[in-house]
Formats: sequence, C-alpha cells, structure tokens
Amino acid sequence: MRRPAAGAVARLDRRSARARFGAQKHDDHGSPRDFEKLIRRFLARLIPGRPVTSPRLFGPDAHAVRRSQISRAALDVTRKLQQAGFKAFIVGGAVRDLLLGFQPKDFDIATDATPEQVKPLFRRAFIIGRRFRLVHVLAGSDTIEVSTFRGRQAGEDASDEHGRLLSDNVFGSQAQDAVRRDFTINALYFDPVAETVWDYVGGVADVKAKKLRLIGDPVTRYREDPVRMLRAVRLAAKLGLRIEKKTAAPIPTLAPLIQNVPPARLFDEMEKLLLSGHAVESLRSLRQHGLHDGLLPLLDVILEQPLGQRFIELALANTDERVRLGKPVTPAFLFATLLWHEVLASWNAAKAKGERPIPALFAAMDRVLEQQAARLAIPRRFEAVIKETWALQPRFEQRSGQRPFRLLEHPRFRSGYDFLWLRGHSGEIPVEIADWWERFQRADTAEREAMLRPDEGPKKKRRRSRSRGRRRPAESGNSGSPSLSEH
Repeated sequence: MRRPAAGAVARLDRRSARARFGAQKHDDHGSPRDFEKLIRRFLARLIPGRPVTSPRLFGPDAHAVRRSQISRAALDVTRKLQQAGFKAFIVGGAVRDLLLGFQPKDFDIATDATPEQVKPLFRRAFIIGRRFRLVHVLAGSDTIEVSTFRGRQAGEDASDEHGRLLSDNVFGSQAQDAVRRDFTINALYFDPVAETVWDYVGGVADVKAKKLRLIGDPVTRYREDPVRMLRAVRLAAKLGLRIEKKTAAPIPTLAPLIQNVPPARLFDEMEKLLLSGHAVESLRSLRQHGLHDGLLPLLDVILEQPLGQRFIELALANTDERVRLGKPVTPAFLFATLLWHEVLASWNAAKAKGERPIPALFAAMDRVLEQQAARLAIPRRFEAVIKETWALQPRFEQRSGQRPFRLLEHPRFRSGYDFLWLRGHSGEIPVEIADWWERFQRADTAEREAMLRPDEGPKKKRRRSRSRGRRRPAESGNSGSPSLSEH
C-alpha cells in the first residue's frame, strides 16, 4: 500500500486540529447562536435603544417586584389575556416605580392582542382613542388600560414638517414596542405570572444607576414628540434621577418645538408637573433648560421681582407638602398663584392712571389670561375658579360691618383665604390682614363682633329719588345713613 505524501499528512493534521479547536470552542462558549445573543445583549447595554429582537430576562432573584404588589384587577386582566393565548405584561411607569421602591397609582398592560381581540374577552371593555387606540377594561372601581404592542409609524403623513408624530397605530412586535417608548426605564415589561422583568433597552441598569436616558437619538425623539422634554424634567424631579448628558444636551436648542404642541396637551403635562409633589424642583429645571418660555411666558418677568419669586416658591412648596400628605390640591389655585403677580402689576398700573379699582382688576385678569391662553390652554372651568380667587382679594381688606360675615359664606372663601395667606407671608401685603382673618374664622359670634374694625370702605354717593310731586324742603326729614359699598 502506498503511503501518503508528507504534504498530504500535514494538511490532514491541520484540518483535524482546526476541527478539534472548533469543537472545543463550542464546548467552552456554546453555539454560534448563543454567541450572537451575547453580542446583542452587550450592544443593548452599550447603546440603549438599539433595535434588538430578544430581551434580557430578570428572574425573581434579580429584582424585588412581586405579583402581590400588583392590583387585583391588573392581575385578572393579565391572566385572562395569557389564558387566551396572548402575551400580556404590566408595562411602563408601574414597573419603573416598583423597581425604584414607589407604589404606582395605576397599572397599564401591553399585549400582542389587537383592540378588537381584547374587547370580547371582558364584559366591560371599550375601545377608545384616535391617535392611540386602546382598550379600557373596567374592573370594579378600577380602569385598566390595555395597549397593543406598536411598531414604528412610516409614510409621508406620519409626521409634520418638524418631525412630530401625527399618528401611532401601527402594530408591531414586543421588541419594536420597547424601542418605540420614550425612556429606557419606561420600556420594561413585568410578567406577573412568572415574576420576570423583560428588558430590551438596558432599562434595569439605568434604574439601578438612577439615570434617565432617552431611547434612540435624542434630537429625533424630541422632534417626534416635544412633550418628552417636559416629561424628562418632571420624571427626573419626581423620581430623584439625573438626566443623562446626551438626553439633556439638545433640550435648550429644541425647546421652541413646544410651541407646536396643542395647548390642551401642554396643560395636561403641566398639570402633572405641578401636582407631582416636586413642583419646586420641576419649575427650577424648566427654567434651567429653557422650557418655561413655551409654557409660562410671564414666569421670567414674575420671578425677576423679589416678591413674585417669594410668592411662587412659597405657593409651590405648600403644594408639594399637601401632595406628599395626600391632601387635595386644585390646579386652578396653582395657576392663580403662577399668574397673580402679572395681574397685580397690570392692576396697579391701571389704578395709577386713575381707573376705578374693581373694573381695573377685572380688566387686568382678562388681559393676563388671554395672553397666557396663546401658549397653555387653561380649561374654562379652571379659569372661573382662578378669576373668583383673584376677585375676592380686595374684599379681604374690608373688615367692618356685615361684609366679613358675608365673605365667610362665599363658596370660594377657603381658596381666597389661602391665597391671601400666601400674599401676607410673602410680603406683598401686611401679614396682619391674613392673621386677622385666621382669628376671625375661628372666633365665635361675640368675638367676631368685637373684632370688627371701624368703617373702612368707600362710601357710595346717595342717589336722589325722583319725585313727581313737589320737592320737599331739605329740613323736613332725615336723609338716612349712606349705604356701604361691597366689591
């Protein structure tokens, strides 16, 4: 038998060595597919928002979220969807808050079922929305919002000339839904049955680092929805997070895009910001990032005045304290405080020109609210409360006769008094006036009578009655005391 040539033997040895090395490599590190998964996960950590097809799963041992923290209604809706063969997860802010140690106010669900597939599964369910088609499932006193996984909107009519998305009804995969969301910490999915967290974009790492990071290119994402800039400020202040540098950098330049957002939607976001329990930090951050001009254009003018700054900071600090204590807070009162010093400046200017005080006040109120409405649509029901609160302020200066008693019976007295307290303790008016009304409220009838001051109100000119008969001589009767004016 012929022996193989030396060169052939060498080639066979190299091939067998490569085969052995390849087998050893697979034994040590897994299959090529496993290696690709590791690369994708590494890139997801390195570049949050980079499209990935498989998530990183965090089991119960890797996080502290438990199904017992989820509302019974949300658990029932999730289970029913999963039993029907669909994916279903607690999603968004609820998962974020639980990971950060906060108790969520509500629980939203994301699923691969379409709204038309979700609705028949529940006895009381309604499809709502135009831009975002959702299903509201009513379970007792709870309303659970169920949304379908969404993909990226495409087409010429998907956005306006500034890049703002106009519609968002393209259904997609769970991975596409995650990348479509705004911040990495809001793109986490919790399966309450398995108690696992699904993370496509590195959100768990950002939660641990207390970092707020946009998914994808910040400029593009802010252009798609300028409200994300406001949301970044609000969430950072509320949750004690720092805004990641690349996420914060474009905000001052893109802040004017806020003007392209419908005023009603801006009001909703501003209401959330002011009632977050961290309004002081939020307002400071709005100014720092140049966002306030598109919302409260008068704010710089007001805060440049020492009394205006003290008044607003005191109002917001009191509001934050009430929110933390679970006490009710009205948005109308907050907006009344934010705009009052501009009303006051306009009112004082009109009085200096000789205009009558009360008509001048109402004219100033209308001017300021009209100017503000161009940027932020304050609902009419709130405008009425704002005007009443402002209009009561001159009446607190009248502490004689029956006027204090009538003012106590006014339905807006408490709101008006709280506003007066802020004016007194910020230095705008003598604090003695606010203290007098505090004592007057608590006093009994006899004490109130004793507290009344001498007549301080302006007197009305007495109108002469027209008589068809002969005019009586002046000395023939008593003309009576002049009536007191009431504003």
